Amino acid sequence: MLGLNRIVSLRPARIRSCGSPGARPSSRSSSCQNPGASSRIYCACVLLLLLVTPRVDSSWWYIGALGARVICDNIPGLVNKQRQLCQRHPDIMQAIGEGTKEWIRECQHQFRHHRWNCSTLDRDHTVFGRVLLRNSREAAFVYAISSAGVVYALTRACSQGELKTCNCDPHKRGRASDERGEFDWGGCSDNINYGIKFAKAFIDAKERTVRDARALMNLHNNRCGRIAVKRFMKLECKCHGVSGSCALRTCWMAMSDFRKTGDYLRRKYNGAIEVMMNQDGTGLAVANKAFRKATKNDLVYFENSPDYCLQDKSAGSLGTAGRVCNRTSRGTDGCEVMCCGRGYDTTRVKQITKCECKFKWCCAVECKDCEEAVDIHTCKAPKRAEWLDQT
Repeated sequence: MLGLNRIVSLRPARIRSCGSPGARPSSRSSSCQNPGASSRIYCACVLLLLLVTPRVDSSWWYIGALGARVICDNIPGLVNKQRQLCQRHPDIMQAIGEGTKEWIRECQHQFRHHRWNCSTLDRDHTVFGRVLLRNSREAAFVYAISSAGVVYALTRACSQGELKTCNCDPHKRGRASDERGEFDWGGCSDNINYGIKFAKAFIDAKERTVRDARALMNLHNNRCGRIAVKRFMKLECKCHGVSGSCALRTCWMAMSDFRKTGDYLRRKYNGAIEVMMNQDGTGLAVANKAFRKATKNDLVYFENSPDYCLQDKSAGSLGTAGRVCNRTSRGTDGCEVMCCGRGYDTTRVKQITKCECKFKWCCAVECKDCEEAVDIHTCKAPKRAEWLDQT
């Protein structure tokens, strides 16, 4: 898979040198001049891949798919600064890869009951496919949650001693006070500022190579995600004294569970603000003057989202056919909304659940396995003519 991605990422200029009679052959294309059958097959495969591969930007998000096999040259879509940071800090790239899996899971949790459910594509170096080509609310959320995920992963790795370039927050020393009185800084305070600094340098590097509207949108939402993690830092303390009287306290700053950041950004998604480029092209302005200006804590977008009802390859929509829905709900997970009015199929399945649980001295809980019939409702597929209109 990595070799395939590397072939796809070759520049078109190098590929054209294989077939253009007037082109000057490069060292990489010399094999194309070889009359051997294997060389001709190789060049044909490269040209075929370029023809069938959609022009979708790759992303550092693909690091999560590589896992322990992170090799900087094999990550498509990195700009020079990102590649340099990757080569200089392999331990940090490993932490980012683990963090990528976590923020994608959080994204899918937040949208599990919605038509767009943060689906990822297997063996696809863009991770999300064409859906993020649109400057939509969904793109805004993904950029924010991914940026937050990197901050969270790096900060946690610092505190756990997994990174060579950082450790606990060095500024949390000596004595301090809160509403409960004075305390001593101790333990290991999460070094959130290091996580924010590296995440900004690594993630924003690609957006700073261009100066268009989408880059400004991405930079804004990246920042929103980074500061969201810091918003939920909390003071944790351990009491010392007779019978835990808390006469003395040792405290440290710790990140909250990432779910809080996900919930917060999900609310920001609901209230995201539509913007446009300002007149001099240097920043963003609210699209509708009747609405308030976007702050650094707001998600911003340029385009309305598709309805995601039908499969639409050009928009990256997978459609909702086959999605499980709730027959009694009036919310976004309800069959009426989820299935876009197409109706749903009902299948009765048998499930094994734990029942008649009893506490047994000492110290266990014993349960029986009970079988029950459960109705599962799934959205109907669209009529063929309706589906063809979107493909």
